Amino acid sequence: MPTRILMPALSPTMTEGTLARWLKGEGDAVEPGDILAEVETDKATMEVEAVDEGVLGKILVAEGTEGVAINTPIAMLVGEGEDAGAAPAAPAVEKAPAGGNGAAPAPARREGRVFACPLARRMAAQAGLDLAALSGSGPRGRIVKRD
Repeated sequence: MPTRILMPALSPTMTEGTLARWLKGEGDAVEPGDILAEVETDKATMEVEAVDEGVLGKILVAEGTEGVAINTPIAMLVGEGEDAGAAPAAPAVEKAPAGGNGAAPAPARREGRVFACPLARRMAAQAGLDLAALSGSGPRGRIVKRD
């Protein structure tokens, strides 16, 4: 099954960013730790790293696209023998309405993906706890040390 590569939240206050440029192209082999793209926020430019290996099967958000919401799929990573055509279509990038309170809603927890800080992950592993069973109290529902 293709793996979705999501727009990362590079700071606790980030709600959207600009996908500045792709450093890998469709069909390129990807290893964990490879730099896939550069993302710009209002304060900095950061790199998006691959967490899995595979082939960059489909780019869903083009270079230079502004207003990409965090956790929006930006590309699909496929494994050997998988078809990127089975991947869902790119969602439309929408701007937040003007005059909002600026707070982003907490994302719904997705199966297979648990948002937790590295310290919380390490503590849970040492204690034999399943992070998926916890509800995070950090930004956007992230599991932090106190949880």
